[in-house]
Amino acid sequence: MTSNTRTRSDLKREAIIQAATQAFQEYGVNGTSMDKLAELANVSKRTVYNHFSTKDELVMYLVTQQWQSAILNVTTRYDSAIALDEQLRDLILQDIEFMASETHLELARVAIGHFFYEPEKLKDEVAQLKAQETAMHRWLKDAKADGKMRFDELDRVVEEIDSLVKGQCFWPQLFKIEDALSDKDKQRVADNTAALILCRYAIT
Repeated sequence: MTSNTRTRSDLKREAIIQAATQAFQEYGVNGTSMDKLAELANVSKRTVYNHFSTKDELVMYLVTQQWQSAILNVTTRYDSAIALDEQLRDLILQDIEFMASETHLELARVAIGHFFYEPEKLKDEVAQLKAQETAMHRWLKDAKADGKMRFDELDRVVEEIDSLVKGQCFWPQLFKIEDALSDKDKQRVADNTAALILCRYAIT
């Protein structure tokens, strides 16, 4: 009996998450009431509150889950037998594919639009996400340990890569200043970013 109840609860939670993803993109967070979420998810309003006490909590859950999924999907590890530039380009390209995906951009628009005037609510959550070790962190540490790269602050190198990528593959698309990137554009950004980073930190 307990197992069946838990399964129903999980299904209802998933329905709420799917309803929120749809509604937030269509109506915005402020334009989506808990009643609307309950209606779309085909659950009671009380059930929505049992799983998510506020819309802020639900927005951050969506952001966190998407970020966690992206981290888990990148499993590339450092390989001393493969050229540095080839490995780094591959890692950066995987980051680009996530950042530039319409799914990520749509959710980012929702989160930024909702928290724009209350950035303190977003600040702590983002800091926790950024504090997690990614495949890029592990790769850079291993390349340094192998004597192929030299740097003092790992997080700073990761931030530099992140800034180079987001400046071309996230922010312009987020605000729809530029069109979605082609595969050729993504590869160009990955190639150039890897070249810049290795020019600065690789040991030749």
